[in-house]
Amino acid sequence: MTDKPGLRQARVAERVREEVASMLVTEVRDPRLAGVVVVRVQMTPDLREAVLYVRLLSDEAGRRVEAVKALSHAARRFRREVAERVGLRFSPTLEFRYDEGVDTSARVEELLAEIRSERDEQG
Repeated sequence: MTDKPGLRQARVAERVREEVASMLVTEVRDPRLAGVVVVRVQMTPDLREAVLYVRLLSDEAGRRVEAVKALSHAARRFRREVAERVGLRFSPTLEFRYDEGVDTSARVEELLAEIRSERDEQG
């Protein structure tokens, strides 16, 4: 059974997300990584690179930078473990980024609410 390339890419990305999330909960003892959640993973089509988007459960802006630094520092360990656990021929490079998407959409909603209230006050 062979998957279409996009399906395999999505399936591997989800497995990478699950494994890194599991390691964060059960194996990593770095206090800078407390409350870090892996939101999503984007894999390149050749499965050699992965970008992992993370968030913090208690979102403090100052902790974002420290958490991403700590994850980047531990990336080699994660890389070895992920390749072994997922059963990949090549260990994908792992790049960690803070997921700003929710913050951006929340800010857009705030701005729209302000515009609506200003219109209601004027009209």
